[in-house]
Amino acid sequence: MKGRHPRDSETVMSELMMPQHANIMGNVFGGVVLALVDRVAAVAAIRHSHRQCVTVSVDKVDFREPIHVGELLTAYARVNFAGKTSMEVGVKVLSENPLTGEKRHTNSCYLTYVALDDNRVPTEVPPILPETPDEKRRYDRAAQRRAGRVMDRRFDQGRGE
Repeated sequence: MKGRHPRDSETVMSELMMPQHANIMGNVFGGVVLALVDRVAAVAAIRHSHRQCVTVSVDKVDFREPIHVGELLTAYARVNFAGKTSMEVGVKVLSENPLTGEKRHTNSCYLTYVALDDNRVPTEVPPILPETPDEKRRYDRAAQRRAGRVMDRRFDQGRGE
């Protein structure tokens, strides 16, 4: 299977935060942010695999700063690593005050997706072909996170050492 470059999966989505997105403190609900993150990451996974994809996991999510109504959220996603049937997608979220142009990095996380065939069975995905030093660094770190997840699964299933 021919490999693909990370840039081929790049996806950007923006959404203006409105009053219906706010909690009682006037900040945007974390779930609203997570929904945007899942959508943008899913599109990146689909672009890479050219298949339907399902979310398998969302790694640790830190909400670095509150997001306010009236700000524009922009989520940037790309596939960092591909295994046999799964892909790790990195997402970075920036919040922008559209009146001043000030931008803040509010969230980052990694999501894992599995590609499905027409029978909804996991199917192979193309490998990632990192080229730049940054892409290679992302690939190597994603491979380390994947190895940790595999080991955690083994322990969770009682097969650990």
